[in-house]
Amino acid sequence: MKQIAIISGKGGTGKTTIAASFASLAALSYCSTLVDCDVDAPNLGILLHPRIADEKDFYGMKKAHIDEEKCTSCGSCKEVCRFEAIYEKNDVYSIEPTACEGCGLCFRVCPSDAIQMRENVAGKWYISSTRYGLFVHAKLKAAEENSGKLVATIRNAAREISEKENINYILIDGPPGIGCPLISTVSGIDCVVIVFEPTLSGIHDAKRVIEVAEHFGTKIVCIINKYDINEENTKQIEDFCSEKNFPVLGKIPYDEIFEDALAQKKIVVEFDDRMHKTIKDIWDKILDIL
Repeated sequence: MKQIAIISGKGGTGKTTIAASFASLAALSYCSTLVDCDVDAPNLGILLHPRIADEKDFYGMKKAHIDEEKCTSCGSCKEVCRFEAIYEKNDVYSIEPTACEGCGLCFRVCPSDAIQMRENVAGKWYISSTRYGLFVHAKLKAAEENSGKLVATIRNAAREISEKENINYILIDGPPGIGCPLISTVSGIDCVVIVFEPTLSGIHDAKRVIEVAEHFGTKIVCIINKYDINEENTKQIEDFCSEKNFPVLGKIPYDEIFEDALAQKKIVVEFDDRMHKTIKDIWDKILDIL
């Protein structure tokens, strides 16, 4: 079993489109489990049309709760709360759940034991079926944290399913940025596919995400998407990858066919023969490397 993560460092580079395309191509010859690790704003399911088979609660950090019957309105909790989550109205103290960071300091300083740390359902995660394979995905509630922990949860579930079902590949649509969700995504991965975009921000952010992947000793390969919008920047990316000894597996041109496919909630390799050939060539090279 091999785990492949498609990441980019920033949003809008086309990694979800490429991840969905890989899922479609993999389904032609292999069994694969699909994972959307962008739990803050998941969108891979838009193209996969999942049918939810199992739904589970995700528990984040515990949140503080004030028992009004025990509270003496001393104000000690409000004084120490750095997140301004505790407020007083008519001499009654309450906690705003979306502002509470679960640090527990108010719980420790309360002289009347009026504050409890309660379990907090921060989101849900799902196991779904698609025509491309099983799909593990999740969704955090608004303003909730611990997305790195949620990514680890769904990755572990995907690995257990794949081992049990003897599945060949786990394909992961990674999150943007270099924070906890990205770290949870790339740790223990067999291959990271970096999707470069030939813009200054795209190059900068991709280089940052490469540093994270290198820290984990992960095999790194690269794709340049929309390469023809700035061929000077594309040459800069190719030179950088050559210096780092990262293979550039392919260059995908800018084409409005991607927008047309997305507008119809279709995967581009199933929508256009030219893009099918271009992305299939990249997928075949990944299989050869693995």
